[in-house]
Amino acid sequence: MPRLAAFLVLLLPLLLSAVGAAEAEAELTRGGFGFKATLRHVDANAGYTEEQLLARAVHRSRARVATLQSLAALAPGDAITAARILVLASDGEYLMEMGIGTPTRYYSAILDTGSDLIWTQCAPCLLCVDQPTPYFDPAQSSTYRSLGCSSPACNALYYPLCYRRVCVYQYFYGDSASTAGVLANETFTFGTNDTRVTLPSISFGCGNLNSGSLANGSGMVGFGRGSLSLVGQLGSPRFSYCLTSFLSPVRSRLYFGAYATLNSTNASTSVPVQSTPFVVNPALPTMYFLNMTGISVGGYLLPIDPAVFAINDTDGTGGTIIDSGTTIAYLAEPAYGAVRAAFVSQITLPLLNVTDTSVLDTCFQWPPPPRQSVTLPQLVLHFDGADWELPLQNYMLVDPSTGGLCLAMATSSDGSILGKLPAPELQRALRP
Repeated sequence: MPRLAAFLVLLLPLLLSAVGAAEAEAELTRGGFGFKATLRHVDANAGYTEEQLLARAVHRSRARVATLQSLAALAPGDAITAARILVLASDGEYLMEMGIGTPTRYYSAILDTGSDLIWTQCAPCLLCVDQPTPYFDPAQSSTYRSLGCSSPACNALYYPLCYRRVCVYQYFYGDSASTAGVLANETFTFGTNDTRVTLPSISFGCGNLNSGSLANGSGMVGFGRGSLSLVGQLGSPRFSYCLTSFLSPVRSRLYFGAYATLNSTNASTSVPVQSTPFVVNPALPTMYFLNMTGISVGGYLLPIDPAVFAINDTDGTGGTIIDSGTTIAYLAEPAYGAVRAAFVSQITLPLLNVTDTSVLDTCFQWPPPPRQSVTLPQLVLHFDGADWELPLQNYMLVDPSTGGLCLAMATSSDGSILGKLPAPELQRALRP
C-alpha cells in the first residue's frame, strides 16, 4: 500500500474482520460476495492549484466537523432534527461509480462512512442539482419498485413520511443542501470490470427535490453502520479502502466483502498487523467510533486523560470517530493543546503567526536556514490494543499559501474526528 495513503485509510482495514488471502479465495470459490472499486477525489482534474486544493479540503473538513458536532449535541431521541443534519453529503471527499436499474446506467456518488442512506437524483426532477449525467429515470427501469409505508426500510428512516401508501424520505444537510423523494428498491451494480456484481432489491432514495452541491456526483452511497447503508443491506462484515492524497491524481481503492482481506503481516513493512475494536455509541449508531487512549510525540506519552477521547455515557457526546468525509484530524481539547505544545517545544524552527480564521494554527518557518538540521518528531496514536506510528507525510504538510510547515490537525470543541489525513507530497519538500 503506497505511503501516500492516509493512516486512517490503512487503519480501517485493521479494524475490520481479517482473513488471509487463501481464505478469501476459498470464500469467493464458495460463492462468497465481494467486489473491488476505484474512488475519485471530488477535486481531481479540476484545474485547482495546490493552494486551492488545500484551502478547499480544509473548508470541507471544517464544515463537516461542525455538522457532526451539531448532531452529537442533539438531545437523545431527537430524530427529526437528526434527520435534518445527519450527514453533510455535499462535503464528501471521494466519488465511487455505481450502476442503477435495468438496463444499467452508471453514475458517480459520494462515498460516506458517516451516513447510511443510498440516494440519487431522479426524473422527473422538480428541483435538482447539476450533474454530469442525465438524472436516473425510474420509468425506464424494469426493476424499479417503490416501497410501502410499512416496509422495514421505510421504518428504518429517521423521519419517514407516507404519501398515497408510498414511503417518502427527506434529509436536510446543514442550511443549504437537502434531498427528498421516494424510497424504493432497485438493482444496483458495483465494482470494477473483473469483480463487477449486480445486486437486486437494494433500498435507495430516488430524489425529486434536491439542493446544494454534489461535487459532480449524482447522490451518495452511505457506508455507515445502519441497516440502510450498503454495508448493512449486503450484510458484509468488512470493507477497506486506501485513500490517496487530495493533491494526487492517483485514484483510491475500495475493497468490499471477500476482497477486504488481511495477511498476518503488512506486506509493505513486514510488521505484524495490529487491530482495535470499534466502539458503539448508542446516540450515534451510524458512526465508526474507536477507543483512542493516548498520543505520543517524539517518544513521549503526553499527559492527556484518556477520558478526553471517551464517549460521554450521559448524552453520547465526545468520543473518537473515523470519518471518510473529513480531511484533517480534529482533536478535542485539551488533547490538541498538548500535541501542539509538544511540537512547538520539539521543533527548532520559528513559529509562524497565523490569522485568527486559520484552521491550521501550528505552522513553522520553512525551509529551515542553510546548514541547519531539523528533526521532526514522530507522532503515535494509541488505541485499545494497537499503537499507530504515523508516516511523517500524514501529519505534516507544507501550506502553499504561506510556505510554512504545518501540523495537519486542528482543535475540536466536542470529541475527536480522525479523517483521511492530507498525506501530500512531502518527500521532496522536506529536503532542505
